[in-house]
Amino acid sequence: MNGNLGASLANACLKYNKRVALQSGETDISYEKLKADADHIAKNLKDLDLQPDEPVIVFVSNQPIDVIAILGVWLAHGVIIPVHRKAPPEVIKRLQDKTQARFQIDCQVNIISHKRHYTRAILRDAAFVIFTSGSTGQPKGAVVSHHAFLNKITEIDLLLDFKSDESTLLVLSIHFSFGLWVCLLTLLTGGRLVMQEKFEPQAFLKSIIDENINRVGVVPTMMRVLFSKGELTELVHTVNQLNCLKKIMIGGESLGISLSKSIREQFSNTELIDIYGSTETATCDFFLFPNDYINHPGCIGRPSGKVLFRIVDKNSEDVKKGEIGELQIMSPFLMNGYLDDPQLTKSAFVDNWFKTGDLAREVEDSVVELMGRSKELIIRGGNKITPGEIEQVICSHPDIAASMAVGIADDILGERIHVLLVLKIGATHDALSMQDFLNKNLEKYKQPDAFYLMSELPLGGTGKADRGQFKNKIVTNSLSPILIP
Repeated sequence: MNGNLGASLANACLKYNKRVALQSGETDISYEKLKADADHIAKNLKDLDLQPDEPVIVFVSNQPIDVIAILGVWLAHGVIIPVHRKAPPEVIKRLQDKTQARFQIDCQVNIISHKRHYTRAILRDAAFVIFTSGSTGQPKGAVVSHHAFLNKITEIDLLLDFKSDESTLLVLSIHFSFGLWVCLLTLLTGGRLVMQEKFEPQAFLKSIIDENINRVGVVPTMMRVLFSKGELTELVHTVNQLNCLKKIMIGGESLGISLSKSIREQFSNTELIDIYGSTETATCDFFLFPNDYINHPGCIGRPSGKVLFRIVDKNSEDVKKGEIGELQIMSPFLMNGYLDDPQLTKSAFVDNWFKTGDLAREVEDSVVELMGRSKELIIRGGNKITPGEIEQVICSHPDIAASMAVGIADDILGERIHVLLVLKIGATHDALSMQDFLNKNLEKYKQPDAFYLMSELPLGGTGKADRGQFKNKIVTNSLSPILIP
């Protein structure tokens, strides 16, 4: 593969030419048309004076035009900022301000600013910037280079062996790194990518059957939802008997032993591969294959090619094998850094090791088990969300004095978001119009599942707000949720 994702994907288009590259409903796009349409977008961007390594916002919702737009930006030597089409206007505005993008693509190229900016060093050779929740409340943009992502994809393929005569079902959004690499690896190896805009259990299973799907990437929440639908049992059985689905690649959140066992039983003719990684490391740092699952069912497996790891104490000293510490990762595939935030970038590393924030232990040579999270992430439906981001948005409401967000375990979504509100004097909860406010300011998957009212935030012994107290009140039912319009 070429050292640039755009050039490599264009070469794949020339190689596979008339084959179907993208399929959505009744629409088929050949590799030849994919390149031709992407060339057209690239020309439009160059005619508008897009500069090398300049960011371009690309709206996506798992449609063929989205992949065409991504390739077009790369062929024009731009950097993609993938954003879901249903993102609230305020979220889009914040991304525009943060990235200083002059162009956005939603089926066609649009100019959103005429102000040119100097190229930032951190964007040199960047393929994309994906924004993830930040602990300060502001989303942080992980900048990943063409070199890092393309070479990581190459290492992934050495383990997963994508083939040109196989089909992939894409239900993961391509504005997240998991969905993006599944999409790209399928196309780089000449496969057929069947795209669905969102995960719907029945449509998911029927597509596997009707389209003779060979592999799919999912997050555990999708499988929990699927298994919660008793009426789909027969379809699951049909998929298993058909024996076309060779691989289920699962990641994004903790799989858990019980769900893992259920998937392996229900899809007994399919290889389940558990994958651990983050956008900052170009994804896919550990793989748990069936052979290791037999002896280590609760682990994340072994590191992928060229990935090194260590498990350290709070002083960054290696712990003894079997002891718990923070998992840190080093590889040639790490991000350039966080966009326009050198301090945050610096704090994410120690001696060139990326700090995952996850607690882990090594149970056997190179086999790692996660033991929890040292960061206060909420993982809802495979989406990683920090409480600070939710709290910052909610506290911008004119009637809210303070808020606290926590994740509470849930059988379907993994965790649900529970939020404590402290109202300003004179405000009443039934007049907040909170749902309209959240729809304008926060993506759907980040919106709270339950609200609670207290006169002040619970405080710990040091006088700081104590999330543990709030969580305990919910779990013990000593605090009841309220309905807020």
